[in-house]
Amino acid sequence: MFDTVREDIHSVFDRDPAARSVLEIIFCYPGLHAVWFYRIAHWLWVRKLYFLGRLTSHMGRFFTGIEIHPGAQIGKKFFIDHGMGVVIGETAEIGDNVTLYHGVTLGGVTWDKVKRHPTVGDNVVIGSGAKVLGPFTVGKGAKIGSNSVVVKEVPPQATVVGIPGRVVLQEEPKVEELRPDLEHGKLPDPEAKAISCLFDQIRALEKKVDLLTDRLAVAETGPAAKSSGKRSTTTRSATVKPAAKAPSAARPRKTDKTEV
Repeated sequence: MFDTVREDIHSVFDRDPAARSVLEIIFCYPGLHAVWFYRIAHWLWVRKLYFLGRLTSHMGRFFTGIEIHPGAQIGKKFFIDHGMGVVIGETAEIGDNVTLYHGVTLGGVTWDKVKRHPTVGDNVVIGSGAKVLGPFTVGKGAKIGSNSVVVKEVPPQATVVGIPGRVVLQEEPKVEELRPDLEHGKLPDPEAKAISCLFDQIRALEKKVDLLTDRLAVAETGPAAKSSGKRSTTTRSATVKPAAKAPSAARPRKTDKTEV
């Protein structure tokens, strides 16, 4: 038990540069308090003391703002940074060295009493406000961007962003690290990349249009165009016949007036 407590404290030192002392971590980190409440509640839950387990987890929620169901399975060195609004469901399974930020939900999508919450692998980082919903697996070393909504399986070493979440980057498997990579803020933006590609295509099309316009202008003002224009004018003037004069109107006859 004491080894587990020591690991939890060291995990805070490893992943939060703001941590300055053991006393500060013990008394001022609600994420750590929530994990300790969970460990007591889970100990009661697995011994079928369900009411006491739920009561302990509810007390943890009251004091920390973090709700962890006592039936969830959580590995070593689990760290919740800030933590307010985190919800972890009953059938969720979390590996070692996992980091969650505030507002994360590991939720279910069915009312049936089956496995309905996600399984999170080792060294996973889930950004603030992300929602991971469903009984699928988030692979080892994956990163989920802030405010993403993930509803399908995430491969190992993948980076997921968006609503719904989609894989935008997948790295090669890395050698096992002592702590997860917290660079979850350096995420690619697929929409910005697509817009940038569209702008590049528009610029290329504009260059082609300008080139074709210049060629057309040169072709119209060149010597060949002038000579052809003169020939066409001469031909047209030769073929045009002078218009025939309209016949003069017949003058009316003078009639002798007979005096009565």
